[in-house]
Amino acid sequence: MHVFAPESTTSPSARDWSHRPAAVALAGMLALAVAMGVGRFAFTPLLPMMLHDGVVTLTEGSWLATANYVGYLVGALACMALPWLLPRLYERWHPARLARAGLVATVLLTLAMALPLPDSWPALRFAAGVASAFVLLNTAAWAMVRLTVLGRPAMGGLIFCGPGVGIALTGLATSLMVQAQWRAASGWVVFGLLSVLLCLVVWPVVQGRAAKAQAGAAHAPAAAARAAGGGAAAARGVHALAYGLAGLGYIVTATFLPVIARGALPAGSPWPDLFWPMFGAGVAVGAALSTRAPTRWDRRWLLVAAYAMQAGGIGIGLWWPTPAGFALSSTLLGLPFTAITFYGLQEARRLWPASADSFASLITAVYGLGQIMGPPMVAWLLARGGQAQGFAQGLALAAAALVAGALMYLASVWRWPLVR
Repeated sequence: MHVFAPESTTSPSARDWSHRPAAVALAGMLALAVAMGVGRFAFTPLLPMMLHDGVVTLTEGSWLATANYVGYLVGALACMALPWLLPRLYERWHPARLARAGLVATVLLTLAMALPLPDSWPALRFAAGVASAFVLLNTAAWAMVRLTVLGRPAMGGLIFCGPGVGIALTGLATSLMVQAQWRAASGWVVFGLLSVLLCLVVWPVVQGRAAKAQAGAAHAPAAAARAAGGGAAAARGVHALAYGLAGLGYIVTATFLPVIARGALPAGSPWPDLFWPMFGAGVAVGAALSTRAPTRWDRRWLLVAAYAMQAGGIGIGLWWPTPAGFALSSTLLGLPFTAITFYGLQEARRLWPASADSFASLITAVYGLGQIMGPPMVAWLLARGGQAQGFAQGLALAAAALVAGALMYLASVWRWPLVR
């Protein structure tokens, strides 16, 4: 297990901030706001603006989203392989430093999307996906272990409010830019500058070199025993596959929500630009609530509830395509979004405590595979049946994936109950 001690080169103020649990949680939250809210999902509210500007088609937008999700998968795999293939490099480029490098890359890649070079956009979105995976996994590794060392492990869930904060900020900003009739290129610049401001808060806190230590080692045997009681290799495989289905389950809505809402509601309605910030607010609230779940609760039951909530949210959007229906759908889809990530990573650590970081990277990669399937599937359905039918079929398949994932966790609970 790794803990993160302050580097000898850091200033006293940096050491002080990294020893304050609230500062660690806030820095982790804002790092994920940049990596996920901007690096991953700023494209969603900007897609209608890009369509309006005529710089992309809906099919091209689907492939740009896919490029980002492929990058996310590659980044997750790289995070998994780095400690094994290049241990000396990993010792030097430890999680805190990798997270900071990913944040710098996210800022630069976001600003570069404003350039009128559409041929470069797939590569930029791919690289942004790689950077977002590095920030997510390495920030989570640094912050969750750091908070454990500081005696406040429950605060680890607060960092997963970050994607919701970023989504809400970018969504509200996009709504204002649409009303002001800005072009999408200006939006990319605004989001790049917003990322810089958030990074100024993160920088003094996210520091510290990984070093082998005994912190938490006393808990490892008990964790390993519970994991063995929970079922070893087969249970890990079920968890990875079920977690991957969550990637497919949410991604259709997370990529196309503003476009879907614009197509379903009357022209000129002010509501479509507000559903994405509602989704983000739900993400932030759900992540905060996830920290209240007692540690004795089986995370698989919580994942079943989260999957069911997201599937219900998708169904409401399909069957009740009104402002109220889309608002409820956005909220229900957002509330469990990063709670699923939080609980999924906790379950990964329970199932394989000896290789927790690598297994977390593996399930993140499988989640990335699920995401990659979504936009091409929708692009094919749109070409086959038109916009209304294509989106409806895509959302129905996404909901079915979430139901399947929930059933897999139910089977896991039945087959491999916790041993306490």
